[in-house]
Amino acid sequence: MFKYFKKRYIIPVVASGMLLVFSSFKDDFFEIAKQIEIFTTLFKTVNQNYVDEINPAELMNTAIKSMLAELDPYTNYFNEQDVVKFKINNTGEYTGIGAMITRKDDRVIIKEPYKNYPADKAGLKAGDEIIQIGDVLLADYKEDASQLLKGAKNTKVDIKYIRQGKTLTTQLILDEVEVKAVPFFSKIDDKTGYIVLTAFNAKTTKETKEALEKLKASGADKIILDLRGNPGGLLNEAVNVCNLFVPKGETIVTTKSKNEKYNTTYKTNREPVDLDIPLAIIVDGKSASASEIVSGALQDLDRAVIIGCRSFGKGLVQRPIDMTYGTQVKVTISRYFTPSGRCIQALDYWHKDKDGKAVRTDASKYNAFKTKKGRTVYDGGGIQPDIELADSKLSTIADFLQKNDGIFNYVTYYYYKNPSLNDKIPTISDADYADFKAFLKKEKINFDTETELALKNTLEKAKKEKINEAIQTQYDALFVAIQKSEEVLLDKNQKEIKKLLLEEIIKRYQYKEGLYQYYIKNNLEIEKAKTILANTAEYNKILQ
Repeated sequence: MFKYFKKRYIIPVVASGMLLVFSSFKDDFFEIAKQIEIFTTLFKTVNQNYVDEINPAELMNTAIKSMLAELDPYTNYFNEQDVVKFKINNTGEYTGIGAMITRKDDRVIIKEPYKNYPADKAGLKAGDEIIQIGDVLLADYKEDASQLLKGAKNTKVDIKYIRQGKTLTTQLILDEVEVKAVPFFSKIDDKTGYIVLTAFNAKTTKETKEALEKLKASGADKIILDLRGNPGGLLNEAVNVCNLFVPKGETIVTTKSKNEKYNTTYKTNREPVDLDIPLAIIVDGKSASASEIVSGALQDLDRAVIIGCRSFGKGLVQRPIDMTYGTQVKVTISRYFTPSGRCIQALDYWHKDKDGKAVRTDASKYNAFKTKKGRTVYDGGGIQPDIELADSKLSTIADFLQKNDGIFNYVTYYYYKNPSLNDKIPTISDADYADFKAFLKKEKINFDTETELALKNTLEKAKKEKINEAIQTQYDALFVAIQKSEEVLLDKNQKEIKKLLLEEIIKRYQYKEGLYQYYIKNNLEIEKAKTILANTAEYNKILQ
């Protein structure tokens, strides 16, 4: 009877299920084919009939990137030139000038020359504006200027740049540049080791392990791992870094997707370096992706105390897929989940608000999870530290000053005003801060807060509708009120902004290494981590 039931009912159900799947696939395939045919026809029609000559490659590049922008910021198309950039992120090595450069308002600016690399040897400084590379005037060059600064080792590149209003020239000799995952490690007292981890590339585990073993050999029996500002990188390196501190076979992260082949559980597969050494991890709002896997996993496994402020919340997994003609697409394929089951992702790009912005989960809707020892932790995007420090989170005004280069530009001015400072650590006095505020006004550096941008947008619309004269008086009064409120915020957050100014100044004179040396003696988060690690009872209490 049961066999008859199975044959009569189960087989038809399975068959109908397969029919539904096939039907769904067929419908999807037809819809995709239909849309591709429409787009292809449109593309050909426009190219053949448009009034002026157009560049098909540029048009397609724009079309593809605009389409993917509707999904999330991490799903991206890369043309042939773009693909080369991945080498830096994945290997930590490239041939170039050894400097961080940025393009803003069509200006190419040196943000940070790395010590003893080509840009530094050629005398380039942070704040220099590159205006010509070889025979190429950058004012006429709209592509990625960094590609002009790459080439074979020992290639000579002539540079023309502007520094403090003067046009200067120099010659760069390209060399291999190694982007260190661990740019600094040191003992900060007799028993506490400090490791800075800034990226997850192919050398991350090796460099972290070497730093850990050297610190232990020199007497360190406690470790602080600094992940602040670390944007992430290779997933397997995050798993292997965790493996330095947890046993073989431990689950570190799980990825989940609608596509079953991307559902994976990543476990440690090596012997650890030290299962017992007390560990504190520092994170901030710029610690993302692989940084959050490490901090989240070690928190869930009750292996480390997390200190700082909530991390960025980048829990979407991408995979680069090679396509025709050397192009590539990086597709979001799944989400990260920590060992306790927390989703790291903070912003929901699939449920946007009326302004088209991704929605962040409200704190009242965070879900509770349990660590290995039963401690309560929460999701909501990013990793919430065990010890949250209010000073770790940037204020709104400080964030704007960093984004609009207010701090960076002032420190450039300060550097040339104080050429002989060298290894001295200055004090940012009230007079210096007043000078900073005067500089912001003189240079007309906008804060571009949402309120300020909305007001400017309102005036632009009023001009189009020819009613701007009628509201000009009220607009001016409101704009002045906003500027005054920004000045109040500058004063209110003076301590925090002075700290950011000092850190940027130290980098100018002593490079990043000098900043790390300053941190180990003067940084709030490091001091808190050191205090917790020194108090065994308090450390154990947090992790129980």
